[in-house]
Amino acid sequence: MERIGILTGGGDCPGLNSVIRAVVKRSLLEDWEVLGFRNGWKGLIDGEFVVLDDKSVSGILPKGGTILGTSRTNPFKNQGDREKLKSNFKKQNLKALIAVGGEDTLGVAQKLVDECIPIVGVPKTIDNDLSATDYTFGFDTAVNTAMECIDRLHTTAESHNRVMVVELMGRHAGWIALEAGMAGGADVILIPEFPMSIDEICQMIKRRHSRGKTFSIVAVAEGAKLVGGEEVADKKLDEFGHVRLGGVGQLIGELIEKKTGFETRVTVLGHIQRGGSPTAFDRVLGTRFGVRAVELVKKGKFGRMVSLKGHDIVDVPLSDAVKSLKLVSRELYDLARVFFG
Repeated sequence: MERIGILTGGGDCPGLNSVIRAVVKRSLLEDWEVLGFRNGWKGLIDGEFVVLDDKSVSGILPKGGTILGTSRTNPFKNQGDREKLKSNFKKQNLKALIAVGGEDTLGVAQKLVDECIPIVGVPKTIDNDLSATDYTFGFDTAVNTAMECIDRLHTTAESHNRVMVVELMGRHAGWIALEAGMAGGADVILIPEFPMSIDEICQMIKRRHSRGKTFSIVAVAEGAKLVGGEEVADKKLDEFGHVRLGGVGQLIGELIEKKTGFETRVTVLGHIQRGGSPTAFDRVLGTRFGVRAVELVKKGKFGRMVSLKGHDIVDVPLSDAVKSLKLVSRELYDLARVFFG
């Protein structure tokens, strides 16, 4: 019986379990055994895995997160980890590995493919910022969760005549803030791609209030910057060298209150956006990705990543997935700006 492995790396998001389930179900049709490595690349380095069968994946489709666990482990950071990973791959006699992750996880996968490790990638980023696929699973759930929170903020903002600033996920790309803000009727949306000055923000809010509106909603991506400013972050770095963002919402909220005189409150959604049961869209997309990944393994098409193009599931080179980020276009942001203020 042939064996394949699967791991989930990076931040968790709704829909991961649908991928795991689909990989197992499709592999069973080939009479393959599936090893699920725990906590991303760390599991393959440490040799920690669980055998996944039909019983293992029963009932996991509606569950958020990942039953395998995840981490931001980088096998290329600590000396010796890469060799441990290769040794465990060989020891378990794996036909191939399916790596489910975002830019960092797939970047590692590409390096290992270059060293002749047979890997197929599945794109996973809640920020929807991988350039080689139209959508990633988890994004739709996050947007809907954020939208529902903005809906709730409307009622308390209106009741108290306040400006409500809501900080959303989005390190370098503002897809969640943009789409959740548009769907939730935010009055200003701030994203990393297009910095705005605090004076412009306050002008929009004042103009709105001059028309008789008594409250405003400002949606802010965590990676958003004011004109001439920098990202708001602490000094801690993860294993891939990324700083931990957070705090821009509080900064902007304080400036709005100071410059407008309007009472302002700040809400940070944080990990709420990652949690919960995936939407139907994310469950189906994850399922389609998982099935196609196994089919790529069967065909020996390694160094490839499954991708959504229009309504079709295709495969693209892993190198395309990590080449550049997919950012919000000026055209789409200008569309959102029609409703600002």
